Amino acid sequence: MQITKKPYLNDPVLRAQLAKGMGHNYYGEPAWPNDLIYIFPVVILGTIACNVGLAVLEPSMIGEPADPFATPLEILPECYFFPYFKDFAQYPISYWVFF
Repeated sequence: MQITKKPYLNDPVLRAQLAKGMGHNYYGEPAWPNDLIYIFPVVILGTIACNVGLAVLEPSMIGEPADPFATPLEILPECYFFPYFKDFAQYPISYWVFF
């Protein structure tokens, strides 16, 4: 990539603009807040819309879906629930519903 025009740093007008912090901006209007305050809400709402759209259209499944009627074997209750847990595991759910 080649630079087509090098700035003449001894130019007093350019030095004054650089001292004011406007060397890159020849018309004198600052980017903040004039330009950026209008684009920030657009960018933020666009990002939220993309995230929500992707979450609705293509949800990521982490692991297998949960089965609310099956207790995993590696889960154990607290020590004071062991007798009841044994009884619950031994008999089917229909026994406990009508008991």
